[in-house]
Amino acid sequence: MSIESFRTDPADLVLGDRVAGRLYTDPDIFEQEMTRIFESTWVWVAHESELPGPGTFKTAHVGRQPVVVTRDRKGALRTLLNRCRHRGASICEQAAGKANGFTCPYHAWSYGLDGALRGIPYPEGYDGVLDKRELSLRQLRTESYGGMVFATFADEIEPLTEFLGDAKLWIDRFMKQGGGYPIKVLGKHQFKFRGNWKIQLENTTDGYHFPIVHRSWMSSVDAETANMMSFMTDPTAVTHDLGHGHSVMQMVPGHSDLDADDGSEPLQARFDPVITELSRTFEPAEVRKLVRAMHGTGFNLNLFPNVSMSAAFFRVLRPISVDETWIEHIAIGPDGPPELDVLNRERLRVHEHFQGPFGFGTPDDAEGWDRVQRGAQGAPDMPIMVNRGLGREKPNPDGWPTSHVTDETGMRAAYQQWKQMMSDD
Repeated sequence: MSIESFRTDPADLVLGDRVAGRLYTDPDIFEQEMTRIFESTWVWVAHESELPGPGTFKTAHVGRQPVVVTRDRKGALRTLLNRCRHRGASICEQAAGKANGFTCPYHAWSYGLDGALRGIPYPEGYDGVLDKRELSLRQLRTESYGGMVFATFADEIEPLTEFLGDAKLWIDRFMKQGGGYPIKVLGKHQFKFRGNWKIQLENTTDGYHFPIVHRSWMSSVDAETANMMSFMTDPTAVTHDLGHGHSVMQMVPGHSDLDADDGSEPLQARFDPVITELSRTFEPAEVRKLVRAMHGTGFNLNLFPNVSMSAAFFRVLRPISVDETWIEHIAIGPDGPPELDVLNRERLRVHEHFQGPFGFGTPDDAEGWDRVQRGAQGAPDMPIMVNRGLGREKPNPDGWPTSHVTDETGMRAAYQQWKQMMSDD
């Protein structure tokens, strides 16, 4: 049956080995994605280190809907719709900060950190027509795992831990790069690209593009780093479908679990100044653990629909329109004593070298994403192929559909989840 023949249920535009190009270009499909996916599942909104104490907050989005993520006075995480219950103005425009509550700048309706409506100017005008208890800020269900905070408009959805499923193992492994310390956000940068959000979603577990798109980065790094990332012919480098649209791409299997270290791998000479500085305070085993994790883990974890835990950083996507997407790259490092500052400064330099706006990786990726969107305007019903490795994909001992790191297992996983959530059935 030809994929071009389907016109009704958007889910029919996804087959096992291909998807219609219309998924990138059709504004009606995009509108349905906002309600059927982004307003119906768990969406990443924060890392707990961004909300270190009561009253701290950050603004974010769930799909296109603006929210404020905060800790109330008792330290509980809350996600509040960033919309005053009076006339709809946003209650907070700061990216992050600390507050005792939120006051709408239009008519000064004020709300507590728990979203409850606390005060209304000149309240006599509302005698007999308003009950403050009924006009709290809309609150989204909020849960966290491993420091990763998610929110959803769907009150009846499964618990977050069930939604994450087998991805929890990989979240746990990702957080080990703190070298025994918790992970914290070090900094971030943001940019937009002229393309559909799913183009970026595909990229995180697309090992096939790496040596082609990132040739300039490979030529700019030391030999040890280049050898580490030369995974194209490594049979142990694989991608797993973890269920629920999540997938993980293991580029450097030996770094998938940073606790598994027999001591034989030498630390890279480029980090000698950091090693020297850390050795003034920390024991050799701790220094090794911290420095060995300098490049992060050896895998990219894709969590459907909007966040990836990619080697040593978080990548967050936010759909703006059918052909425009907002991307946030978040650098992370261990949250420990001041003596770790030298390590975190070096982690930021490593991050900037690839992910930064003037780095060698992100601009090349963004150019590729732009070109996919431009090309997809031609014959939008012509299929996008996601069949690489389909013939050699098979379950691993954990039952995860698995194929080579260059194969499109991760894309197929995401599109099967997309198909399920977009189905009219």
